Amino acid sequence: MQIKIGQIVTNSDIIAEFKCGNMGGMRRSKATNSLIIISDHTKGLYEDKWFGDILHYTGMGKNGDQDIFFRQNKTLAQSDTNGVEVHLFEVLVPTEYIYRGIVSLTDKIYQQIQKGEDGVPRKVWMFPLKLHVGSQTISESLLTEHRKEKEKLAEKLSLSNLQKRAEQNESEKVSSRKVISNVFIRDAFVAEYAKRRANGVCQLCGQKAPFSNREGSPYLECHHIEWISEGGSDTIENTVALCPNCHRKMHVLNLNQDKAKLKAQ
Repeated sequence: MQIKIGQIVTNSDIIAEFKCGNMGGMRRSKATNSLIIISDHTKGLYEDKWFGDILHYTGMGKNGDQDIFFRQNKTLAQSDTNGVEVHLFEVLVPTEYIYRGIVSLTDKIYQQIQKGEDGVPRKVWMFPLKLHVGSQTISESLLTEHRKEKEKLAEKLSLSNLQKRAEQNESEKVSSRKVISNVFIRDAFVAEYAKRRANGVCQLCGQKAPFSNREGSPYLECHHIEWISEGGSDTIENTVALCPNCHRKMHVLNLNQDKAKLKAQ
């Protein structure tokens, strides 16, 4: 097979590799005796979730109760015995398909109440799937990009539509992902110097620290004026001490006038 685990491909690549259809989240290919399932987290109807290393995947059918014997629901339900190889792709960013590998049922399928495309609650089939090789680990940057896309979508919805979407999440368990991240090891001496130099006063708003820590010292947070993730240095010239509110402001807005004020000190 040309597509490798972890590789990001296009929809056309999937069609060419597996000789399957070009649409849908579950695509049967008799030519390659395979079932391609696509967990698309960018679309609103289904919200497949990872719990540990198990993906709970939603079956076919947009409205009304889903039928376990309907098309590829039946194929996936019988995949332990029918000889069909099941391949999983995930979409976190539109049009980018991440190949996860071959999966198989790891527990009994079960039913859950979800709202359909028409907004009416119905029974859906959930398939607990586990990868044969590798893991569902993704990069932290990709997960962050996905979260931002979701936040943009949420911001565009009316209050009533937002309530409908929020009510769809009735699971008592919180979905979790394993991520690969780059951790910057910051110099503890630079950080402590920045806090001592500030003398308990935020270097942006000029107000005293909002509270003291358990040791009785004014609580301020270290911030790199030019972010380390964007090439900034971990030096005393680039490190300041801010109150939690101003620290969050710098990470949300990062205004040039605020940066200039901090650099001038």
